[in-house]
Amino acid sequence: MPIFSYLATPKDGAKETLCADLTALAHCQIIPADNHELIVLVTDTPNETTEETLQESLKNLQSLQSLDLAFGYDESFNESYDEN
Repeated sequence: MPIFSYLATPKDGAKETLCADLTALAHCQIIPADNHELIVLVTDTPNETTEETLQESLKNLQSLQSLDLAFGYDESFNESYDEN
C-alpha cells in the first residue's frame, strides 16, 4: 500500500482547475494552500500497479506545472527490507 505526499504547483492561473483534476482521480486527496498557488496532494493506492497507473495520470495533467515528492511509504518495500 504505497502512500505518498506531494507539493503540486499548478500552471499560471490554473489552481482551481488542478484542484478539480486531482479530486477527480481515484486514490487522491488534496489540501489547497490558502495564500499560495500550491496544493498538497496525498495518494494512497492499494498496490504497485495502481500506483504506476496513477503516476501516469498525474504526468498527463495539463494544469500541473510540477509535482515534488515530500514523503513516501511503501509497506511492501519495508517488509522486504526487514527480512534482510
